[in-house]
Amino acid sequence: MLVRLLYASRAVDTSPAAIEAILAQSRSHNAPSGITGVLCYGGGVFLQAIEGGRSAVSALYAHIQRDPRHKDVELLHFEEIDERRFGGWTMGQVNLSRINHSILLKYSEKPELDPYSVSGKVSYALLEELMATASIIGRH
Repeated sequence: MLVRLLYASRAVDTSPAAIEAILAQSRSHNAPSGITGVLCYGGGVFLQAIEGGRSAVSALYAHIQRDPRHKDVELLHFEEIDERRFGGWTMGQVNLSRINHSILLKYSEKPELDPYSVSGKVSYALLEELMATASIIGRH
């Protein structure tokens, strides 16, 4: 059974090296577990969608909740899915400093990433738009 989980968290260390280390670890560990997804990062905030088998996704989310590199981990949405939406990425990345702020403004009060203040449905719609506008990089 495939599932999709969407969560938000805040980075403890916001340095570029720390963010790249999180991405590198995701890419190396997720593929063997059948996990795919996308990670948005901006202003110290992560928005991540992860897809895969229910047990693998649950285990990964539990690991993220205990990961000292993340704080304020919050579940935004969880659903059973018929097919993957982010199947082409072991962990695609969106660098929000490089996208048009009008996309962010379309889905929130201010042109900044704040998944804590919007619904999981709205956060997922943002990810869909970022995919449609080819804002996701790091296809592996």
